[in-house]
Amino acid sequence: MKTTSNRYVVVDLEATSTGSKAKIIQVGIVVIEDGKIVDQYTTDVNPHELLDSHIKDLTGLTDQRLAQAPDFSQVARDIFNLVENGIFVAHNVQFDANLLAEHLFFEGYELRTPRVDTVELAQVFFPKLEKYSLSFLCRELGISLKHAHTALSDAQATAELLLLLRKKISQLPKVLLERLLSLSDALLYESYLVIEEIFQNQSLIDSSDLVEVQGIYFKRPSAYLESRKLSQDFSKNISLLDLELRETQETFAKEVDKLLENERVSLIQAPTGIGKTYGYLLPALSKVDQRQIVLSVPTKILQNQIMEQEGNRLKEVFHIDSHSLKGPHNYLKLDAFYQSLQRKDENRLFSRFKMQLLVWLTETETGDFDEIGQLYRYQHFLKEIRHDGYLSSKSLFSSEDFWKRSQEKAKRCQLIITNHAYLVTRLEDDPDFVANRLLLIDEVQKILLTLENLLQQTYDLQYIVDIIDSALQEEQTKVQQRLLESIRFECIYLIEQFQSGKSRKNMFDSLSNLQLYFSEIRVESFEELTRFFTSDCDYWLEFSEGSQKKVQISSSKSGRILLSSLLPESCQILGVSATLEISKRVSLSTLLGYPEARFVKIDASKKQDQEVVLVKDFPLVTETSLEEYANEIVSLLLEIQTLQQPILVLFTAKDLLLSVSDKLPVNHLAQYKNGDVHQLKKRFEKGEQKILLGATSFWEGVDFSTHPFVIQIVPRLPFQNPQEPLTKKINQELSQEGKNPFYDYQLPMAIIRLKQALGRSMRLEHQRALTLILDNRMVGKRYAKQIVTSLSKEATIKTLAKSEIKKAIQDFLNEF
Repeated sequence: MKTTSNRYVVVDLEATSTGSKAKIIQVGIVVIEDGKIVDQYTTDVNPHELLDSHIKDLTGLTDQRLAQAPDFSQVARDIFNLVENGIFVAHNVQFDANLLAEHLFFEGYELRTPRVDTVELAQVFFPKLEKYSLSFLCRELGISLKHAHTALSDAQATAELLLLLRKKISQLPKVLLERLLSLSDALLYESYLVIEEIFQNQSLIDSSDLVEVQGIYFKRPSAYLESRKLSQDFSKNISLLDLELRETQETFAKEVDKLLENERVSLIQAPTGIGKTYGYLLPALSKVDQRQIVLSVPTKILQNQIMEQEGNRLKEVFHIDSHSLKGPHNYLKLDAFYQSLQRKDENRLFSRFKMQLLVWLTETETGDFDEIGQLYRYQHFLKEIRHDGYLSSKSLFSSEDFWKRSQEKAKRCQLIITNHAYLVTRLEDDPDFVANRLLLIDEVQKILLTLENLLQQTYDLQYIVDIIDSALQEEQTKVQQRLLESIRFECIYLIEQFQSGKSRKNMFDSLSNLQLYFSEIRVESFEELTRFFTSDCDYWLEFSEGSQKKVQISSSKSGRILLSSLLPESCQILGVSATLEISKRVSLSTLLGYPEARFVKIDASKKQDQEVVLVKDFPLVTETSLEEYANEIVSLLLEIQTLQQPILVLFTAKDLLLSVSDKLPVNHLAQYKNGDVHQLKKRFEKGEQKILLGATSFWEGVDFSTHPFVIQIVPRLPFQNPQEPLTKKINQELSQEGKNPFYDYQLPMAIIRLKQALGRSMRLEHQRALTLILDNRMVGKRYAKQIVTSLSKEATIKTLAKSEIKKAIQDFLNEF
């Protein structure tokens, strides 16, 4: 068979700007024929204007050098001769192709070559990556890029990227390439030509690593590993993992071993940064009874982190089969995806997402959406193809179904890694999930809030209005019509009042009216809403997450669910955290329903490489407007970011975080704006940006281990909102018991959260961290002494003025 091969001309331009009036200052061209680089060309170009400092810094070019370079008219013929009979390739092809075509046109040459964009090809064929800049791709894929933003160096790197893409495409089955070509209208440029070239030369022989079902290709599942026996000696297991044994970690592991031998329910507290995960997993896995172990962690990001790090390492060294178990909506539903492939979508982004998924399915064994690097771009389409936990008996993908596979693997794996939300939801329906198993609960104090979430329910008020409008068209009974109209009026009133931010007093009257109307309604299909509004609950309004800010009504049933009420007697439980002690009068074990649980504490030693600075002259947060406080934080960030050190800012509220982000004039990463927590963590750790603004999950369960030094900023003390349902319920319980809710619970919990924050960037022995607490209550309130006393056991505490902060950071850096 005659083979075909395209001639690719890879181009990179450096220019005076990225705007419409940009002038070319450097050209780099690399020519690829028959899959090999055969030619290259580069030249500087005189723009006849001075460069701004940014372009000089970026490219290394100078005005003096370019003044000696040829005019574009002098090199136009050479450039056109190279590019006219090939396929024009660039990274972000629109800029390079348009700019070069415009310059050539003014010299009498018309560039009409097809265009290939290596960005969109990389997005399709490397779906797990979270960024697609040339520098990032080169770093991830092992491509040399010695002089970034030099035209020839960038063109050479782009050419190597194209060759790597061609190689990856050639490893895919021909039938799959044909399907990808059928979707290639989704590509903005003629990038399909690369796929088409490989397709025409590809044989019909499929890879033995892949399984084909209904025209979709799947990675063949890995063979089940027979686990190796771990040593009873913790230090030996650590050595086999090629890790350095730490004295405190060994002490912790020995205490864990004793608790597992002697106690059914126990809690152990140990300081951050000692390697607790291996400290409890290795003793548990070394037990000869080979019971299944369920490890529950507070967040999905920590679940992914443990699976990627400890889980994979245990598999490599000890052949321990670990499995990450999540709720069904985390997985792709293959039947729904197959149906989506049968139709042609007008939405270009969804069609390109389908191309990514087809490639991803040849790589994934789990079908877990968290593996996809830029999933946040496709949130709108996920609803259609997420798994719902139901598998039809008529499914075309019964044996490949990822949710079913996940459940089956969970039955045979020695170690299951899950998250608190999935654990408690599963236990509510299936307590036997942990029967006769060892349950390890990391950050066990966080499970209190997860249990509270079981008692909560939320409805979008506009959704209620919409279903009432439908019901009114069919309802014949006058009384029921009047009730529906009244409910509709109250819902619209609540939406308008809440969005306007007006007085909340009338809202409580409106909620009372809704409860009354729903108690009298007898319309079919309103049973769930009736139960929601007529239960013994607390109700409140809130905005939904996301850009649309829909008004939601939420409820929480009275009372608390105790963990002890969900777990069977045959389950052994070990709760772990760096912060388990609440106060002398309130114990976590009692709040969990296990007042007799054995508690062991391993004291933290003071770290010389950790410092906490209390800023004494920052505005008092409780008496300063959101905008003014955000301005103060931005001012501080701009001053200390000149030190070129990683900065993690931990917020307690979304509105302040977003306000700071909007005002901050330098590049940064921000939760709620730049992707999910998992991706933000990766991007920050890889040094993509020096500043990360985080909330919620960043206070606990996210470890930063790559930066040797991190500046942490806490703008506001992390007190729990007393109106939050869980806090409200515990406060009521403590008041009834004659205890002080603030001093016995809320203050200690704030201290716990601060200690958790201090441990985020102190995971390894070489790491150092300096934390700035901006909240002026730390130097002005009576209770501040209790916080300082507690923190001073683990870090050096200093009180400084704003003007002294930058020098204090420099001094701290210079000490080591």
